[in-house]
Amino acid sequence: MTATSLTEQILLKQSYLCVGLDSNITKLPAHLKGNLDGVLAFNKAIIDATLPYCVSYKINTAFYEALGLKGWEIMKETLDYIPQTHFTIADAKRGDIGNTSTQYAKAFFEALNFDAITVAPYMGEDSIRPFLEYTDKVTIVLGLTSNVGSNDFQQLLLEEYDESLTMVPHITQGATEKRLYEHVLARVAEWGSKENLMFVVGATQAAELENIRNIIPEHFLLVPGVGAQGGSLKDVSKYGLNQSVGLLVNASRAIIFASEGEDFANQAALVAKSYQSEMAGHLQIM
Repeated sequence: MTATSLTEQILLKQSYLCVGLDSNITKLPAHLKGNLDGVLAFNKAIIDATLPYCVSYKINTAFYEALGLKGWEIMKETLDYIPQTHFTIADAKRGDIGNTSTQYAKAFFEALNFDAITVAPYMGEDSIRPFLEYTDKVTIVLGLTSNVGSNDFQQLLLEEYDESLTMVPHITQGATEKRLYEHVLARVAEWGSKENLMFVVGATQAAELENIRNIIPEHFLLVPGVGAQGGSLKDVSKYGLNQSVGLLVNASRAIIFASEGEDFANQAALVAKSYQSEMAGHLQIM
């Protein structure tokens, strides 16, 4: 599924909600907790309950990889359970030298058949290019994240910045108005198209969204952090939506762990429906 197909689903459902399946085995409802088979049962119940209200599911691969071989099997069975009408994301944050990235791309786009994967851009174009070779898939590049450590690198200002890249930028704390994350967004946007390239922007960075839209006005943004992490759906929608929607908002814990009881799926549906209802309102005034 490409960005155009995703936009069609968003407009049809009046929702740009992505449900994050961060299915931590230690946080499942009591009757499923600690049970490997319970993870799959939990995922299926969450998918059944939220399907009408979302357009995408994001599988955080770490929670499955940590379970060993069985975890990979659960991830594949979960993925296969999601209907093709919904955009599937492997939140794997891969990124390595070209020949290794080629294998990562093959693993997630061919063997597992995800629609999209998150990748880290730190190693440069040749580490991302193998993913972009799949023109019918979407590569989602980390742009500006919400974690405290994002200030270590992403917000640093660049000195002696050279658009032709004939010299390596020096990093400083106060020489220009161009920050490292801004350079990453602008540079990476040259490597793909709005159809096969998206960017991650944390919801708690909503104040930066207007500036980000000036840099990448047409690309889809995947915005995690709404809900449990405190991001504002109103602010994200106000500054993140573009003329063709261009926004996918992820909520994980706020939905899947809405209840610790056997009514967890019903409660997840109620939260997802609430998000969808608010999103429909934002789309009407877009």
